[in-house]
Amino acid sequence: MAKIGKANVHVLTVDDNSPDGTGAIADQLAATDPGVHVLHRSGKLGLGTAYKAGFRFGLENGYQYICTMDADFSHNPDALPQLLEKAGSGYDLVVGSRYVPGGSVVGWPASRKVISYSANWLAHKALGVTTKDCTAGYRCYRRQVLESVDLDHIFSNGYSFLIEMAFLCQRAGYRIGEVPITFVNRTEGASKINRSEIYRAFYTLVRLRTSALPWDRIVQVYRRRRTIPSKEQN
Repeated sequence: MAKIGKANVHVLTVDDNSPDGTGAIADQLAATDPGVHVLHRSGKLGLGTAYKAGFRFGLENGYQYICTMDADFSHNPDALPQLLEKAGSGYDLVVGSRYVPGGSVVGWPASRKVISYSANWLAHKALGVTTKDCTAGYRCYRRQVLESVDLDHIFSNGYSFLIEMAFLCQRAGYRIGEVPITFVNRTEGASKINRSEIYRAFYTLVRLRTSALPWDRIVQVYRRRRTIPSKEQN
């Protein structure tokens, strides 16, 4: 925040009861800095719901630009002024991109690169998303964008949430820009990407590609059927 040089830039940490003590450290910072806020949640509720909680906090408190980034410094805060500057020049969504000229990835294994490239390629081909890095979490949204998107209607809850948001913003006609960033793989902890996350991403692509199908009803039926056995046991 000091580097940005703007008094009205604040930080919100969404903590899902992280076992590494992230929430406690954030609380200590918030106790001494009125520009730091912490939202505690009871457990791991999913990346998508964390984004939604952050969006709602920003909207309810009157922020004009709402940025998202990883808290493990894979996203370098030094790039934040570039995102804000581009958003201020008339873009509704600005993405910190690994896949535009000047962008790069450091420290990823080959398997992770394949997953990321494949997800973006499929989003481009299946959905027509033109954003080069539509799975990037380093973003800056103009508040009008988030006010117009029905967040409660978004099914995606993992990294596929990012694909869906890029798709919805493009479909709504918002102006999307990208700035190059260097993404540095985390040196502590483990990535949240797993087989289940990959399946959910494919499901999201199919659902958005075939949006004419009654997906709301299909998901409701699926969830009801999953609860029937437990009710019978009781």
